[in-house]
Amino acid sequence: MQLMPEAFPEDQDLWSDFKALCEFGGRLTGTPSEVASRNWAADRLGQLGLGHLTRKPVAYTGWACSEAKLQLAATSEPLEATALLCSGDTPSGGLELEVIDCGRGTPDDIKAVGDRLRGRAALVRHDYMFATTTVHRRVKLAAAIEAGAAAFLIAASEQGIGSVSGSSGLVDSTRRIPALGISAEAAEKLSIPGARVRIVVAAAFEPQATTETISLDIPGAGPGRIVLSAHIDGHAAGASALDNASGVALALALARQAAPHISGCPRGLTIAIFSAEEWALTGSKEWLKGLAGSEQRRMALNVNLDTVVGGSRLTALTSDYPRLVSFLSDAAQSAGIPLGVYEPLMPNSDHANFAAFGIPAFRLVSGFDEPGSNCRLVLTSHDQSNLVRKDDFNEPAHLAWSILRAALTQPDETLESLRER
Repeated sequence: MQLMPEAFPEDQDLWSDFKALCEFGGRLTGTPSEVASRNWAADRLGQLGLGHLTRKPVAYTGWACSEAKLQLAATSEPLEATALLCSGDTPSGGLELEVIDCGRGTPDDIKAVGDRLRGRAALVRHDYMFATTTVHRRVKLAAAIEAGAAAFLIAASEQGIGSVSGSSGLVDSTRRIPALGISAEAAEKLSIPGARVRIVVAAAFEPQATTETISLDIPGAGPGRIVLSAHIDGHAAGASALDNASGVALALALARQAAPHISGCPRGLTIAIFSAEEWALTGSKEWLKGLAGSEQRRMALNVNLDTVVGGSRLTALTSDYPRLVSFLSDAAQSAGIPLGVYEPLMPNSDHANFAAFGIPAFRLVSGFDEPGSNCRLVLTSHDQSNLVRKDDFNEPAHLAWSILRAALTQPDETLESLRER
C-alpha cells in the first residue's frame, strides 16, 4: 500500500476513455450502443486487476419507438420532434389535436389554463436542467396529465438546437399520453391560437427487459465503503458526451489512480456504473434495493459524477445532508478549486436514490445556474465530444480526487457524522 497522493496524478487514459465512450453513440438503454459500452466499461474496470467485479442484472421496463411524427394539421408540414422515453403511443392513424400554449408549463401555468386543456395537446417549454429554479419536465407532464391533456409537447429553449429529448418518467404508469420533445421553431408555429397538430407515436414496451449494473469492490482496512458512481446510458440523439460519458470517464480515471492505495485506507471503494438512469433512475434504485441492509449501512458516502464538464464552475448537490457542506468545502479548499453547493435534494441523478436509502450522497455537476453554458445542449443532438476540450477535465479531476481522498482516509467518526440530517 502507498499513501494516497494529495494531488490527482496525471491519468493518461481519461481523455481517450471519454472519446471512446462517445464513439459508441448515444447509449440509449437496450440498444446495441449501450450494450457495447457496458461491455467496454466492465473490461476497463477488470483491467485494474484488483477487487471483485460484478455485473448484476437489472430488470426494467424497456421501451422502443419505431415512429414519432408531428405535423401541422392544416398543411401536413412536418415539425421537428422526438418522442420522450416511455411516451405513450397513438392510434395507428395518429391523433389530430388543438394545441394549447401553456407557457413555461409549471403546475401553476397548467392550472391557469383550466379545462381548456382537456382533450388537447399541452405545449410547454424546457427548463435549463441545472438551476435552482428548474421545474423538471416530468413535473410539467404530470400536471398536464392531471388536467386531462391528450398529448404533451415540450419545446427547446432556443432556436437552432433542434428538438429536446429526455424521459417522460412514465415507466410503469397506466396514465401514459403521447409526449414529444420539439424544437423552438416548431413551438413558434404551434403557439398561434387555434393551431392544430397531427401526432403519430408508435412505441412498444418490454416489461421484462434487462440491463445491468457494473460494480468493482476494492476492500479497505475496515468494513465501510465509499461508492463512486456514474451512469453510462444516454439518449439516441447525439453522443451523450456531457451527460454522461464525462462522468464515466472520470470515474474510471479516479478508480485507476486510487486502486493501489485502497487496502491501507480506513474504508474501501466501490465503483458503480449504472444504466437505465434515464429511465427515472431505475438502475441505481434496483441495485440498491437488491443489497442487504448491512451492505447499505456500510456505505459511508456516494460520490456521483454526472455531467462534470460543460460549464465554467462545479457544484455539489448535497441532497439535504447539511454536514456534507463543510466536508466538501474543505476538500475543495485543499484542491484550490471553487465549489458551489446546493443543499436541497434534486432528484436528477443517481445520488437521489442513495439519499433515499439514508446514505449521504451528492452529485458533482458542471454548469449549475449557467444557462448559457454548453450544458444547455444536454438532451439534444449537439451533446457531442466536440463540446469538450481535454483541459476541461482538469478541475473536476483534481476536485473529485480531493473529495475521494478525504472520504477514503478521514476517521470513521468524521464519515459517520455526515449522516446527520
